[in-house]
Amino acid sequence: MLTNLLEGKKGIIFGALNDRSIAWKVAEMAHAQGASITLSNTAVACRMGEVMELSERLNAPLIPADATSVEDLQNVFQKSQEILGGKVDFVLHSIGMSLNVRKKRPYNDLNYDFLNKTLDISSISFHKMLQVAYQMDAIAEWGSVVALTYAAAQRTMFEYNDMADAKALLESIARSFGYIYGRERHVRVNTVSQSPTMTTAGSGVKGFDGLMDFSDRMSPLGNATAEDCANFVVTMFSDLTRKITMQNIFHDGGFSSMGMSQRAMLQYNKSFETVNVE
Repeated sequence: MLTNLLEGKKGIIFGALNDRSIAWKVAEMAHAQGASITLSNTAVACRMGEVMELSERLNAPLIPADATSVEDLQNVFQKSQEILGGKVDFVLHSIGMSLNVRKKRPYNDLNYDFLNKTLDISSISFHKMLQVAYQMDAIAEWGSVVALTYAAAQRTMFEYNDMADAKALLESIARSFGYIYGRERHVRVNTVSQSPTMTTAGSGVKGFDGLMDFSDRMSPLGNATAEDCANFVVTMFSDLTRKITMQNIFHDGGFSSMGMSQRAMLQYNKSFETVNVE
């Protein structure tokens, strides 16, 4: 395994909540690969205590922020540069929440106030983050920004609800802003479409266990874990991927290229079997 991929680099990780979070794993891996980082999450999440433990263990200062607030984001980028001693080299956006999912509102009966919150938190926050960083010139040349997404942006996933719309918007923002940021500052912007992963957010989706099992059966390599994702994201932060930008990269064990797998078909056929009871 390559080591010290991020030696001397500085970054900001948004969204680490607990040890089930992909952002948590990314923070640990970035630190292990030699990076200096700051962490950011909402004030409520910071008070919950678990992310503070990560902050202390990695010597990564925790900066509370509402990612939908431009002022809060400006504070994160300003303080991170002061703490880390200059422009940052990478940023992770790992933020998503749907009140419609939490309140079990189906897609054909959405609460539109909830939908607006879903889009603001889960995708428009990414645009705000990029715009703040761009206007503050806070990311160094050849820096890397990654946002986590999911295949529901391209295909319908049962019960994923308005989060699918949010992920589609997130990916569009990466392309549109990625063009400008790449052209003007040589900063690359990508999204990573991860396998369904049992994070705190993911567990709130109805039927998520079944979705994970189906995806695992469909994928020739099986589902990618949070640790697998962290390894890949760190590679996207490194100089090994300097010419990759405006891409949505599927990190899902091959699921996104499958139509039907042998394992999934066997399970499907098995569901029709009947047991004769005498």
